[in-house]
Amino acid sequence: MSQLDLARLQFAMTSIYHFLFVPVTIGLSLLTALLQTAWYRGGRAEYLRLTRFFGTLLVINVAVGVVTGLVQEFQFGMDWSGYARTVGDVFGAPLAMEGLAAFFLESTFLGLWIFGWDKLSKRVHLATIWAVAAGSALSALFIMAANSWMQNPVGYAIDPSTGRPQLNDVWALFTNPVFLRGYVHVVLAALITGSMVMLAVSAWHLRNDLRADDGAGADNGGDDGGGPHTTKHSGAAFRLSARLSLLVLVPALLFAMLVGSELGVTEGKYQPMKIAAAEAQWETCQPCSFSLFQIGGGKNDQTPTQILEIPHLLSLLATNHWNGKVLGLNEVNSQYQQQYGPGDYVPNVFIQYWAMRVMAYLAVLALLVGVWGLWLLRRKRLAHSRWFLNAAVWAVPLPFAINTAGWLLTENGRQPWIVQGLQLTKDGVSSSVSTTEVAISIVAFFLLYAALTVVAAVLMTRHARKGTDPTDQDDQPAHEMTY
Repeated sequence: MSQLDLARLQFAMTSIYHFLFVPVTIGLSLLTALLQTAWYRGGRAEYLRLTRFFGTLLVINVAVGVVTGLVQEFQFGMDWSGYARTVGDVFGAPLAMEGLAAFFLESTFLGLWIFGWDKLSKRVHLATIWAVAAGSALSALFIMAANSWMQNPVGYAIDPSTGRPQLNDVWALFTNPVFLRGYVHVVLAALITGSMVMLAVSAWHLRNDLRADDGAGADNGGDDGGGPHTTKHSGAAFRLSARLSLLVLVPALLFAMLVGSELGVTEGKYQPMKIAAAEAQWETCQPCSFSLFQIGGGKNDQTPTQILEIPHLLSLLATNHWNGKVLGLNEVNSQYQQQYGPGDYVPNVFIQYWAMRVMAYLAVLALLVGVWGLWLLRRKRLAHSRWFLNAAVWAVPLPFAINTAGWLLTENGRQPWIVQGLQLTKDGVSSSVSTTEVAISIVAFFLLYAALTVVAAVLMTRHARKGTDPTDQDDQPAHEMTY
């Protein structure tokens, strides 16, 4: 593999790994804030226990996420100095805003939330967790502004003395059409991820309650269906968290699908190659059918075998019109060759096509799980449905696979550009780093991330299985409680 291939592989590895933690942080911080708000307003001890329980999962996730984010930032100087040198005057601005504003806001108030339980008033302490949620969402805002500029460069002018882009309109970064829809889509994806994690953990404990009932062979009279004393308290609490997660999950999924569809229309305008590749659409069509499944469709097979297709659906998704026109890969490639010079501007079609379908199909599956849960919740059978509780536990990987597929769709679809229309990816790699050095660093980062995976998995799984503490009371000092 060339240095370019290895550098791309390394950045893909670290970015995908880092983004496993980012949506959990954003989603769980908001859900934890909602739980604490419910405790603040109603005073129910179950909400206090749930706040501490899921807040601990949040803290573990943030700790690992920060480490992986630092490694990702490091790569801009190590592997991509050509990119940093060329577009740093633009790209550096939102990254600086993220570090100086959002990250410090999030980390400062997270510290106040952790250590302020018996030192701050309830109202002020509640404000700290909402500040953490705001900081995590603000951090994503600045990162998405930078990423959206790579997809659709705006707000810059070329310096005639250096030939490099310089930022001349910072507000254009935050009114970029790709950013506006992309940021909302990311926040909704984070809510989906946080909700699915909360639902899976809650379902695991509710399922154990049912097993405890079977083992005991008797009902202890509790409203949650029995079990030992500690299980009773956990069961009553986790029914509340399961309810909250479902009430957030289903609307977030529905809105994410709507916003994602509109984002596809926007990208079809500014990055027609990305949309054409996502459908393996080699020739321009009007109207266009959407293929649910096909065989072939790559560069060596431009006439794939369509297994199942839906007439007009691609036109509707890509243009918002029933008979809309969708440019094919060959036509867009010819346009780019005339505009930018000779070359092959077609991304990896296989990755684009299947990333799109993995994201969409798994989102539908997650929605079905959520709707099933709401139906059981309405019938007051959620905590007693073994089939659903098992399904909810096993469904926890869905949002992570959806998020990964979404990022592959976004970033692979921009290739061979690192900044659409401004800089090719091959021109962004570092000239001072050898192929061997990049390969060694990949191995080092892989081992580091493998160790972090084990640590994070053990910590989060051990805490998630432990359940809430039934002795947790409003007036108990924080230093006596388990975090």
